[in-house]
Amino acid sequence: MKEVKTTVEALEVGMYVSRLDRPWIDTPFDLEGIRIYSKNDIESLKKYTAFVFVDTEKGPTPDPEHWLSISAEDMLFQSNDAKAVVSVNINKTPKKKKINELKKLRKTFYKIESEFEEELKESKEIKQRIEHDFKKVLTDLNKGENLDIDALKDGLHAAVSSIIRNPSAFALLAQLEKANEYSYSHALSTSIWCAQFGRHLGFEVAEIEELALGGMLLDLGKSKLPPELLDKNSQITAEEGELIKKHVDYGVRILSKTPGISRNVMSMVATHHERASGKGYPQGLMNDQIPIYGRIAGIVDSYDAMTTSRPYSDVTFSPNDAINELYNLRENSFQGELVEQFIQTVGLYPTGSLVELSSGAVAIVLEVNDLKRMYPTVMIVLDQMKRPLAEFETVNLADERTGLMVKKGLQAGAFGIKSEELFI
Repeated sequence: MKEVKTTVEALEVGMYVSRLDRPWIDTPFDLEGIRIYSKNDIESLKKYTAFVFVDTEKGPTPDPEHWLSISAEDMLFQSNDAKAVVSVNINKTPKKKKINELKKLRKTFYKIESEFEEELKESKEIKQRIEHDFKKVLTDLNKGENLDIDALKDGLHAAVSSIIRNPSAFALLAQLEKANEYSYSHALSTSIWCAQFGRHLGFEVAEIEELALGGMLLDLGKSKLPPELLDKNSQITAEEGELIKKHVDYGVRILSKTPGISRNVMSMVATHHERASGKGYPQGLMNDQIPIYGRIAGIVDSYDAMTTSRPYSDVTFSPNDAINELYNLRENSFQGELVEQFIQTVGLYPTGSLVELSSGAVAIVLEVNDLKRMYPTVMIVLDQMKRPLAEFETVNLADERTGLMVKKGLQAGAFGIKSEELFI
């Protein structure tokens, strides 16, 4: 790729902007670049950036009069963080090769096939079935019985079908489930997000079902750990941390004795704590040494853990803060291209999260707009003075006539809102 750093005044229709003077995540534009189709596109860019990088191999070259020198900081992936230096060293695989890998993985494109309200009703029934089956699995394991995977597969098959029709319904349920017991809510949420991620990447249905099953079983090995350790409300000691790490090995051992577990599901459980930097566990794998199913699981597992209250941690991220944290960890802990694709999957303000609007009103995100990820469909529950509304109002922020946009993401439970009571 040949880039020219230039002021926005030099932009013309047809040019391809590959980078900005700030992270893409801080703007409403696509994370992978933007083709300029009109003067309106240029005006939009002017609102967010002073200079840009133009890929001269994908379009016209800007007038040299407006060129700017490219600094060392620009070469470090637009980051002032020391992590960027590390990311240059550990990222042995060319970015183009990684993007080609994602393109090869895509088998199809999925369209929304059902209305949100209709799908939400059906997904609630499916969720109840999965909850019953998963808790039975854990009970059986605690009794020393073998893992019965068939019933769990049936429920997840129905869940994947729902997610393919309209992913927003189960995404909302995953967020609402966080008010419940951690081990189950984390398993369900991870399963749902893995399936949604696979849908976004264009995996075939059978592959998405593998992702859903693997996501559900990631922490299965924790059933072999002392319950008092998992329920501990104080900081985990170094010795206890090493013991917790053994859950990966325990999980792999359980699955190795279970009929009907595919190699991909096994690889998810075995490698979901590996990291691109080689600082993960248990094997210390790096980059492409981690199978794609494990890389997906690592991102999803980390995102859900960040946004879920855990007994031994005082820190819980809002979904928006977790997305930003993942973005900061790209290349160092996770494959950058996959992180960007995951952000496009869940949106900057994921379904089920609380947000404050530009008017001061507070809303719950119902659906993420694929084309305008900063402008989701929301349900307003508090007015500008943070008072409950007598009737909730559903608004599509992508409709410019509303004059509204998201001001910031909020922590779950902000202003005393119990989202789970509004939907379940």
